[in-house]
Amino acid sequence: MEESSRSKSSRRRDKDPFCVIHKVPSGDSPYVRAKHAQLVEKDHEAAIVLFWEAINAGDKVDSALKDMAVVMKQLNRTEEAIEAIKSFRGLCSKQAQEPLDNVLIDLYKKCGRMDEQIDLLKQKLRLIYQGEAFNGKATKTGRSHGKKFQVSIKQETSRILGNLGWAYMQKSKFMAAEVVYKKAQMIDPDANKACNLARCLISQARNIEAHLVLNEVLEGKLSGSQDWKTQNRAQELMLEVEPKWRPPLGFDLEDGFINELDELLNESVSLRTKRLPIFEEISSCEN
Repeated sequence: MEESSRSKSSRRRDKDPFCVIHKVPSGDSPYVRAKHAQLVEKDHEAAIVLFWEAINAGDKVDSALKDMAVVMKQLNRTEEAIEAIKSFRGLCSKQAQEPLDNVLIDLYKKCGRMDEQIDLLKQKLRLIYQGEAFNGKATKTGRSHGKKFQVSIKQETSRILGNLGWAYMQKSKFMAAEVVYKKAQMIDPDANKACNLARCLISQARNIEAHLVLNEVLEGKLSGSQDWKTQNRAQELMLEVEPKWRPPLGFDLEDGFINELDELLNESVSLRTKRLPIFEEISSCEN
């Protein structure tokens, strides 16, 4: 145990400072050279060639395939990246399948293959419900902008549901998207998904419900409500929800209503002697 600790600390001391600064592995294998081309030289085309070399040589295939697909996406070679993952994921370990699925979902989203994205998201949800997600663990380590953080099953379920709702929205399946977003909000509510839910409701002409959802964002009741982009989006959606007409400043609504009512009462005698068109329509329906 002590020897293992010493060897780890020794490796950390001996690690090339250049590799630490640029966050690339040390050595001269195909995978190492691919990462160097990607992160240091910024030569993505050369990196792809070297990632292929690493995959064919069996050198860190899990990472090489995933990293190559990400680079291909950056070069707008999404269809090629999708085919690469589908063709070579069988060479990867069981632990690599979930990260590859996440890359595939992003690729499907970018190139508009919504049906395949929806199918894969549903598959991921089934794995969660069957207890097979995160390789059977309660949490997993996520990365964002170079920082690590812990993700719970609850958070992951809500995230996947949010992505599924977005995919349904792209296909104008607003009722399905609404159901999915409401489920996601029950599990782990946040302001971004609330705005998407409001959009679903507005698209179904259910403005009162959308108004209630957006109020929670504008009043800062949900996680992420303080983000200025989310606030702006919620305000823009609220403009669609609220009535277009507003009384001018200084206008007394009750006085206006009373005046209109007086005018109607004054005309009531003449109206009694006339059969209005709407009643003709009702009569024809009844007959």
